[in-house]
Amino acid sequence: MSDFELARPALDGVRVLELGTLIAGPFCGRLLADHGADVIKIEAPDRPDPLREWGQAEQNGHHFFWTVHARNKRCITLDLRSPRGRDLFLELVATADAVVESFRPGTLEKWGLGYEVLSDRNPAIVLARVSGYGQTGPHRARPGYASVAEAVSGMRHLNGFPGDPPPRTALSIGDSLAGMFAAQGVLTALYARDRANTPGTGRGQVVDVSLAEACLALLESTIPDYSVTGHIRGPGGTRLEGLAPSNLYRCADGRWLIIAANQDTVFARLCVAMGREDLIEDPRFATHTARGRNQDEIDAIVSKWAGTQDADTLTAVLNAAGVVVGPVNTVADVVRDPQFLARDMLVAHHSSAIGADVLGPGVVPKLGRTPGAVRWAGPGRPGAHNAEVFTGLLGLTDDELTLLVAERVI
Repeated sequence: MSDFELARPALDGVRVLELGTLIAGPFCGRLLADHGADVIKIEAPDRPDPLREWGQAEQNGHHFFWTVHARNKRCITLDLRSPRGRDLFLELVATADAVVESFRPGTLEKWGLGYEVLSDRNPAIVLARVSGYGQTGPHRARPGYASVAEAVSGMRHLNGFPGDPPPRTALSIGDSLAGMFAAQGVLTALYARDRANTPGTGRGQVVDVSLAEACLALLESTIPDYSVTGHIRGPGGTRLEGLAPSNLYRCADGRWLIIAANQDTVFARLCVAMGREDLIEDPRFATHTARGRNQDEIDAIVSKWAGTQDADTLTAVLNAAGVVVGPVNTVADVVRDPQFLARDMLVAHHSSAIGADVLGPGVVPKLGRTPGAVRWAGPGRPGAHNAEVFTGLLGLTDDELTLLVAERVI
């Protein structure tokens, strides 16, 4: 096997057209682009993706959410509402493997670009559709954001402390989950298409992803628990009810550690580390079920012990004992973490918008033979790759490109 084949990304040769804005669709595109797919992001000429202005920090008017989520993509502008823009898009569809869109259901159909039209131009095309509630059902037409998806799915109800308003994680979890399921759906549909007995005869299909359903899919046993017994799981604060000890504990220096020793063998190791071997056979704590029933008592014992040592010392003691432990890191801690650094999870993105490198997350998952990579950061200018795509891929002339700009098609 040649060096080229060893280094070739897993999705090299796959072309994806990314439509839509904000987080879920672009995150799906990013995941595919990280592993070598040729992702062409399409923005309206007069309405660039608002993600360009998202994020809590900026420099010279540039926000860094875009730097990361548009990485490895070719960015073009194209008005899909215009007849000429529609025709050009269909020409791109003829060259592509998948389209990812995150509009409200019915939007593509309104523009004359529904799945039937795309499939007629390219029967092999996979159309991934990400929306708040999915393409069917009584709520299909409702707009959807991650915050509401997390709420209606039951996920938000499980967050926070009993009796308090359920807080939100300071991330758009629902969007990211939907983007991940969309990427999984695209890959699954491409596999189904390409396993056809006769090469080139496989057909694409629609991948329907709902933000609300992406959140609901992560609810573990909450639904069967309710279905069988009527039990409604509630928020657990800093712990999960019935899993003990597994909680947040404050050390002598004021720092917080997660100590997770709810499994019987790990609990025994914790007891030895604490010098409390007597607890191993104590009927209150001897089994997983018993510790769950006496959760407050064992938490108090571990908390008192943790409060006698600083976080670094306690971490060293527990790691040596084989007990699961870890700090509650801020991003300032994360970017210095030796494990993340060793695994290339903190990667420089060269931002042309500010003329400097910006640190961002690396590629997940790690593939041993065909690894993904951050090849370039999201371009700062909308339509940065117009000439490359329209002249290089579709064969338009420079004069035709100039006319399209004048007519505001691109």
